[in-house]
Amino acid sequence: MNKTISALLVATALFVVSSASAQNYKTALGVRLSSSQAMVNNSISLKHFLNERSAVEALFSFGDPLALGALYEVHKPFASEGLQWFYGGGGYLGFVKTFNPTKNRNETDANFGAMGVLGLDYKFANIPLNLSLDWKPELNLVTDINFEPAAVGFTARFTF
Repeated sequence: MNKTISALLVATALFVVSSASAQNYKTALGVRLSSSQAMVNNSISLKHFLNERSAVEALFSFGDPLALGALYEVHKPFASEGLQWFYGGGGYLGFVKTFNPTKNRNETDANFGAMGVLGLDYKFANIPLNLSLDWKPELNLVTDINFEPAAVGFTARFTF
């Protein structure tokens, strides 16, 4: 009896995993809201799939700091239709306004760094909406070396 139930559970799990599909959209544009003071925090997000499993995402963070970032992401499907997890990495270029007391004026400092990403991506079946929740730590390399581990973000995108 236990062997029959175990075999049935394994067969069901294999069927569910094999029926999972790849991404359900090609390009998406939206807004990413972040919880930390990362260089690329609240931003406009443009994600484009290169093939069924890999995508590039461009992030434009406006305000202070002004930053532009790019990520290469590898997507892996879950058993649930439309749900995927992803990981990847990339880099950014940011500009931070600072006050120079010796010159008594504001200056703009350029920053360059690396970022990784790990997250969940969900595409609704009947509406052109994609939601994403991710962790995107950043390592600033130039001019101020620091690490921002707490960069969690939520993204809502229109798909087309």
